[in-house]
Amino acid sequence: MMASSRLLQFRGLTRRVLKPSTFYRCGSLRNFAYTWGPPDPSTLKVTSAASQVAHAPPPMVLQENYKHSLLKSREQYDAMYKRSIEDPQGFWSDIGKEFHWEKKWHADHHSYNFDVRQGPIQNQWFKGGQTNITYNCLDRHVEAGRGDQICFLWEGNDLDRDRRMTYKEVLDEVCRVANWLRSVGVKKGDAVAIYAPMLCELPIAMLACARIGAMHSVVFAGFSADSLAGRIVDCKSRVVITTSGVMRGSKKVELKKIVDNALNICKKSGFEVDTCLVYENDNAIDKASCPWTEGRDRWWHDEIPKQSTEAAVEWMDSEDPLFLLYTSGSTGKPKGVMHTTGGYMVMAATTTKYVFDMQPGDVYWCTADCGWITGHTYLTYGPLLNGATSVVFEGTPTYPTPARCWQIVEKYKVKQFYTAPTLIRSLEGSGDQHVTSQDRSSLRILGTVGEPINPQAWNWYHKVVGEGRCPIVDTWWQTETAAHLISPLPGVWGQKPGSASLPFFGAHIAMVDEKGQEIEGPGEGYLCVKSSWPSTIRTIYGDHDRYETTYFAPFKGFYFSGDGCRRDADGYYWITGRVDDVINVSGHRIGTAEVEGALEEHPACAEAAVVGFEHPIKGQGIYAYVTLMQGTEFTEDIRKGLVMTVREQIGAFAAPDVIHEAPGLPKTRSGKIMRRVLRKIASKEEDQLGDISTLADPGVVETLLKLRP
Repeated sequence: MMASSRLLQFRGLTRRVLKPSTFYRCGSLRNFAYTWGPPDPSTLKVTSAASQVAHAPPPMVLQENYKHSLLKSREQYDAMYKRSIEDPQGFWSDIGKEFHWEKKWHADHHSYNFDVRQGPIQNQWFKGGQTNITYNCLDRHVEAGRGDQICFLWEGNDLDRDRRMTYKEVLDEVCRVANWLRSVGVKKGDAVAIYAPMLCELPIAMLACARIGAMHSVVFAGFSADSLAGRIVDCKSRVVITTSGVMRGSKKVELKKIVDNALNICKKSGFEVDTCLVYENDNAIDKASCPWTEGRDRWWHDEIPKQSTEAAVEWMDSEDPLFLLYTSGSTGKPKGVMHTTGGYMVMAATTTKYVFDMQPGDVYWCTADCGWITGHTYLTYGPLLNGATSVVFEGTPTYPTPARCWQIVEKYKVKQFYTAPTLIRSLEGSGDQHVTSQDRSSLRILGTVGEPINPQAWNWYHKVVGEGRCPIVDTWWQTETAAHLISPLPGVWGQKPGSASLPFFGAHIAMVDEKGQEIEGPGEGYLCVKSSWPSTIRTIYGDHDRYETTYFAPFKGFYFSGDGCRRDADGYYWITGRVDDVINVSGHRIGTAEVEGALEEHPACAEAAVVGFEHPIKGQGIYAYVTLMQGTEFTEDIRKGLVMTVREQIGAFAAPDVIHEAPGLPKTRSGKIMRRVLRKIASKEEDQLGDISTLADPGVVETLLKLRP
């Protein structure tokens, strides 16, 4: 084994991890990640000794010019964090009082169990309390006299299209949609599927569902008809909300056509959608060009305006479901992550308030789509709970020029800007002139989400975009956590490029070894959480056993994130990537089994194996090895067909970057694919293949190397 690396082993998987000294020379956190495969018997085992991580930390960036409006010192944070861990019930009770509760929670409102040996996994926060998140997002501010403040600043795909909606206007439209939902039979506890682009109507539909107690299930409008159908059937949504289409840059996407295909798939499986509400996005597809099914389909513009702007609030128990959001799993079937009302509301608002140092009226821009958790928590609920103005952007960040982001920042005087490292790297590659040509003096805080940001991109973001004066909040969290669990707090402590730094209030972060033993002090291991936080995932919809098996069975007494991490001598956390068969592409989690299953739907594909590889822009790319049916020749048409099959089965974002012809795959004598070997070939690290003598046919490796694209 190389002197500069070591291996972690978990549940039969082994991963080579560069030592920190190597990482700093490489200058990329991505060199840590995504190289998992079956264990090599000659090289084991987990590092946990502090002495193995004794190394010089990277230069600390001190943002002494920035003063946090809520936290005056590191000592204040330390005291608050200590209380949040030692007295979570009291800590969150004090914060919960900032919101409207129709009924106060019980004195003893919090309980949880993270140990499958002690019984079913459960989490309860603010038990006995009743509230409504939409009321707290909208009515509360309007009743306080702030109804004329801008709630949404919508920026269209084209430069000449924009829109402003005040809090009162948003509340009125939410009430109209809520009344319409009730008129078609939607009631508390029902699921409503939403498949829409970034128009104001998307968060409005989410808020309308929450107002009447229905669970919204937003599906990213880049997923295929098959993926959409699977989610509709899983949550039994009888109502779907969509748009006629959307322009993404210069490309026209016929969303209603995709929805129609999905609903036909649903019908063939035995589940039928009753009603489809369609918003006419005439900049892309007008009424005359939109496919239509009489009796089922209804136009938003015909139905919603005639509804009343008064809609009764459904007061929800704190633990009543709020929404479902499907995320990729290592088994291939997406997981319906369920979050509930009270704890999510409090955690979403509090993380937004402290991490972004947000004040009422701040103009804030999160570039995420509402089809992902970031768009739920940090574009919709978090900003609105804090009375901020949220920018909603329909287009793509580089259309019509790479200056588009910074034009929007200048146009709306954005204070907090939150985006993914993938976009940062892309914009960096476009040239500084696109940034410096725009006025960015309004910016106060920059944020990153979705994957670790490499130090080079961090420094460019800090120095060029933020002019060296804006703190960067490099946030770690997940769909399952619903809110930030590790993040810098701007101006409160120094930052290390590439590190998510310290835990947020209530996040009892733990690092464990392969035996489930907690590692104290500096070291490297598996990132877990030791106790419940308010926005903990409550279950996987319809499959609580899978919930327990996925998150709580691997390490008894801990929530297991699926990520590896390192903790340095200063207590800062460094996320080292996924430890399961999930690839992080542009901040989006994609299960390898899901992509493999899609490839195998192609009639020419006999078998497929998918791994991740380092990508200069996306962080990770998708590398697919494909064994064709006997007698089938690998051609360019076959390659294009395989890619198209994945696009149709899952969505364009999951399309493989590389298709590698594989007459055979490296397998053990028991038939298990040696993914470690596939990762090394994909990464062009054939000198690190290790012992392949245990393969049933070692000659397969030489063939794959010869056929490497």
